[in-house]
Amino acid sequence: MMVRIFKHFVPAAILVLVLAEGAMLLGSMYLGVELRFIGADYYLPKEILPIFPKAITYAAVMLGSMTAFGLYQRDVVLNSLGNQLRFLASFGVGAVLMTLSFYLLPNLFLGRGAFALSVSLSFIGMIIVRLVFLRAVNHDALKKRILVLGTGTRVAKLARLFSTNSLSHKFSLVGYLPLASTQHNVDPSKILNDESPLLALAIKHNIDEIIVGVRDRRRGGVEMDELLECKLEGINVIDLSSFFERETGHVQIDSLNPSWMVYSDGFCRSSLRNVVKRSFDVMASTALLVLTLPIMFLTAVLIFLETGRPILYRQVRVGECGRLIELLKFRSMRVDAERAGVPQWAKLNDDRVTRVGRIIRTLRIDELPQVFNVLRGDMSFVGPRPERPHFVQELSNQIPYYATRHSVKPGITGWAQINYPYGASVEDAREKLQYDLYYAKNHSLFLDVIILLQTAQVILFGKGVR
Repeated sequence: MMVRIFKHFVPAAILVLVLAEGAMLLGSMYLGVELRFIGADYYLPKEILPIFPKAITYAAVMLGSMTAFGLYQRDVVLNSLGNQLRFLASFGVGAVLMTLSFYLLPNLFLGRGAFALSVSLSFIGMIIVRLVFLRAVNHDALKKRILVLGTGTRVAKLARLFSTNSLSHKFSLVGYLPLASTQHNVDPSKILNDESPLLALAIKHNIDEIIVGVRDRRRGGVEMDELLECKLEGINVIDLSSFFERETGHVQIDSLNPSWMVYSDGFCRSSLRNVVKRSFDVMASTALLVLTLPIMFLTAVLIFLETGRPILYRQVRVGECGRLIELLKFRSMRVDAERAGVPQWAKLNDDRVTRVGRIIRTLRIDELPQVFNVLRGDMSFVGPRPERPHFVQELSNQIPYYATRHSVKPGITGWAQINYPYGASVEDAREKLQYDLYYAKNHSLFLDVIILLQTAQVILFGKGVR
């Protein structure tokens, strides 16, 4: 089950996990204070009262740290070593941030003893919550039973998604119902050869949701009257494009219809949204500029010492509505990286990258000068990554709907950057476009904040570095 918050689809299980852990964090601070002063013959010290502002700050900092370490993603688990280490690291970073806040904001001071108890209690409590969560989300009784209408090429993508077990903890695939004389592209053992009316078939198999996977519904054998009967009986009916959007966080190009883009909710722009977006961009970019100014100065010095000038690399990219912009980056390659005059994709372990360049690309420091692009209004802080005109023309000819990503301003970071590795081919661009389309359709301040927090894990764990 998914919950839509400001147009962004959030798994209900993840939302429950966040709320449960938030409550655990709040409660642990109250309990920590009580245990610290248990048996005392005097009231709680005035300097630690009231507790609620400190508890809510602690919960926000810890949840933000865990989000930054990727512990609230769609495929969240705690039974892998990597995520266990992330869990430990997120707690350490959160505790350090809270300690710093005591000095920056004295009103949040709690006391070393009470704070230590609160952190210890919340650490134990969060482990318990996560273990219970894992058992609950994998329980068969909670899985939604799915029936898919169609067995063609569009449905084949869905079949592969189910076969990778990425949806196995949420859904139980009952089978595929062939509707027209098309070639079957799914597992034959999952095809239902039952000519019963659709509602009778759904009741027989206790179906919770029906996915319509036929591109042309009028010619594909889909009877709207039968779908309406199922809908009126409380069985959810959803088309394939909407299912992909809801469950994977991207818009599946192969299953896309132009009519779906026209009639579906999304791709909206308003004056209020533009003002909120611009305000967020200016504040985030200014904060990043102030925090990273020493790093930027050191980077400039190191680039100059290794390869001399130029320190900044200016490159023409395609921005909003196809307008050309000049992108700023720290130069991370040799000056003659494209001496042939033909734009090239960056390769894995590219020999054009300098020693300093390899470090700043790994840490994403080379992207920092783009804060000036954002402050200038050419870019947004969050949005699809801008591409070079040469590649835009090439990709637009090969990938349908590619120009749609230019309906919003490009960004320093984006939904595709936190969900997909570095793109260095047409196929990579195709995959990333599916995330860019999701962002262009559903962008909001809420989604921007989530992307901003989760960008930290891309930097921390070097995802997609080339």
